[in-house]
Order: sequence, then C-alpha cells, then structure tokens
Amino acid sequence: MTEQEIKDILQQQNHFFSSGKTIQAEFRLKQLESLKEAMIRHEADLAAALKADLGKSRMESYMCEIGLTLSELTWMQKHLRSLMRSKRVSTPVAQFAAKSFRSPSPYGTVLIMSPWNYPVLLTLDPLIDAIAAGNTAVVKPSAYAPCTFNVMKTIIEECFPKHYVAVVDGGRAENQALLQQRFDMIFFTGGKTVGREVLRHAAEYLTPVTLELGGKSPCIVDSTAKIRLAAKRIVFGKYLNCGQTCVAPDYILCDKRIRDELITAILAEIEKQFGKEPLKNPNYGKIINEKHFERILGLINGEKLVYGGQSEPESLRIAPTVLNNITWDDAVMGEEIFGPLLPILTFDTLDEALDTVESHPHPLALYFFSEDKAAQKKVLDTCRFGGGCINDTIIHLATSDMPFGGVGESGMGSYHGRVGFETFSHYRSIVDKKTWMDLPIRYQKYTGLKEKMMRMFLK
Repeated sequence: MTEQEIKDILQQQNHFFSSGKTIQAEFRLKQLESLKEAMIRHEADLAAALKADLGKSRMESYMCEIGLTLSELTWMQKHLRSLMRSKRVSTPVAQFAAKSFRSPSPYGTVLIMSPWNYPVLLTLDPLIDAIAAGNTAVVKPSAYAPCTFNVMKTIIEECFPKHYVAVVDGGRAENQALLQQRFDMIFFTGGKTVGREVLRHAAEYLTPVTLELGGKSPCIVDSTAKIRLAAKRIVFGKYLNCGQTCVAPDYILCDKRIRDELITAILAEIEKQFGKEPLKNPNYGKIINEKHFERILGLINGEKLVYGGQSEPESLRIAPTVLNNITWDDAVMGEEIFGPLLPILTFDTLDEALDTVESHPHPLALYFFSEDKAAQKKVLDTCRFGGGCINDTIIHLATSDMPFGGVGESGMGSYHGRVGFETFSHYRSIVDKKTWMDLPIRYQKYTGLKEKMMRMFLK
C-alpha cells in the first residue's frame, strides 16, 4: 500500500469520525457483534492459518487466540453501556451550585500495530477496545504471519468499511509511512527497538501512545515450592507457542538446593507434555521464520545443554531445550530469548535473587513459585514488573477484569476490559454550573470578608 493510499484512508476515517456516528452505544455494540459473528464464521480458517504460520494446534489456537479474543468481545458487549456512562464526582463547596462528572470521549482515529507471535489475539483485542471506545482504526498486522493476516483481512473487511476500520498490509515501508501520519492515538505491540521508533515518531505530533513490549521475564523458584507442580506449570508457560510468547518465563532463578530436583521434574514434564520426541509431536509449534530459527540456535551453548537442542531446519522446529549452569555472561542471557530455550540460574538467598531481578530492566512478567506467604509478599513488594503469577505462569493475561501491560522498558500503558476502554478514551472533567445562584466570593473587588470565607472553603 502506497503512502498516498494510507493518507486517503486516514482522511476518510477522520471525516467519518467527525460525523459522530461512532458515538452511540448501539452503533458500537453492532460493530462488536459483527466482529464476533465473523470470527465464529471463520474459526476454522483462523485455526488453519495459525497452523500454517506458527504450527499451532487447534486446541492451542482456540485457547490462546480465538477463545481469548471472543472472551474479550463478550466482556465488552456486556459492560459497554456502563463504561460509556459519565461518572459523578463530588463538587467542592466553593463551587456551589454545580455538579461535577468525568465523561469518556474517543480519541478519534487510532493506529494499531500488532506482532506475529499471537497475530489474532494481539490484533483484535486492542481493536475491540478501540471500537468499544468509539474510535475509528487503522490496523497494521505483522507481515511475518501471512496466512493469518489474509484471514484477518477478510474478517475485518467483511465487518467494516475502510472509512471506519482499515487493514494495511506490507512491511517496513508501510510501517514508516503510517508513522509519518498524524493519528490521534497509537497502540503498538512488539519489540523494544521498534517501540522506540514508534515513540520517536509519536513525539512529533505529541500523540498519546501505548507500548506493549517485552523483556527477560524471570521465574523464581524457592525451596518451599511444590516442585513437580511448579515444573508442570513452567513447562506449559515456557514452551507454549515454542517460547514465542512475550510473557513466557525467560529464565529460571532457583534456590541452588532444589536445582537438581527441579531439573529432573522439568525434564520429566517435557516428555509428559510433548513426548520423548517432541519434534514428532504434531501439536508442537514452530519458529516463525528462518532468521529467528538461526538466531535461537545460536544461543545454545552445547557445553551447558541438559536436554533438547535438536532441530529441523526444513520445518523450522526446535525441540524444548534446557540449559544449566548459566551465568549472565552467556549469550542466552543477553537478550529476550523468544524461543524454546530454558536457561537455569541459581541463588543462595531470596535477597540475592531479588537483587538480580532488580538490577536488570523491569520485565513484562514475573513468576514466583513458593509456599512461603512472607516470601511471596517480599517479592511483590520488592520487584517492579508488568504483571505475573504466584505459583503459575502466563494465566494473568487471560482475564478481561485485569489490565495487561508493562513498566519501564517492558512497556507503557495497559489494556483489556475496563482498562482497555479507558486506554482508548480521553476522560473529560466537566463542571455543570447552575445559573440560579452565583456566589460572589471569587470576583473582585477582594475584601477581608471574602478572604475569610475562601479560607473556610479551601483548607
């Protein structure tokens, strides 16, 4: 798509938004229902596309993409009218007689840029929130998942005219052309490098931005943890989507006293969940492309390999892999892995572990396995991170009643449910001042009596 075509779409959307048609709740609900019906209609197509692009099984596609998206849709349909209502707040006595309220207002035309690893969920979830808030939208999915992109494009074009919601295909050139335009709000999900570029371009027009990024999310395991259950849940979270999950446990930081027991349990759990030959498991996914495949293989230190390491270049598959005796000097700890490699590091004391986590950029997620309530509180009080779990992984992002987002280098802003609606809305503070009374205190000429009365009101 050319830059001129993008400009034309933006102009059409600005005109449509100015018409006021997106303001009414009935309109928004109709659009959400249309999207839900189209997703259900094309569920098989979406599952097939996700299989082609990422090797996802039908179960995983529904559990982590289609089903979660439908869940967000259902939540928003149920709560939209309540979210749209103005909220009364108290009015100071000094402003008598008046009523005060906060009123949500859509930004206007928003840009949604989504990644390839969860191409359905991470494209449609923010779109749902944007539509619910009354915006028009330009959607730019990643070009790295072409099969899913084609189905998504079909769904969106079946549901919405381009002057309301438009899909832009292409790669870097189209991304740059989009970022040159003046949107009213930008929502980006992806890596830190592109995130910085988005923020730099947004600064040109002082455009509000939400950034959903990533980072090296730690998984801390102390000596009180239920080891076998911890291993089960860690293996699920780590190797889901072949590790290509922004909130996957990036590395394990465990008490050195239970390291060997934990490793044994993890290896047993890998074989239980994926079989003794995971590369022959039809429900085990693949790496998105050759570039990422080679990058991940380059992070494996054969001398520290405990399990896995096998790969199939023709299918872009890498077996679940465990690395032991890892330090921060190893290549695998130099960047977010975004693949099926699980490095294991150890600590002597919990304080040491927390110092390690806090000495690195704030992660998008943190996981802590422990039966010690005091230790759980200490971790939550000490560490700064986007979100996470106690005694589990991943599942904190699977509810519309909790916001999802990062902090520091892992992102800014959040979404899902109520917070998603708020993210795509500007809240206006309004005082409705009555005309049947007008207190004279604030007007000149100022007198001692007026000052005395003002000091009574404002203290």
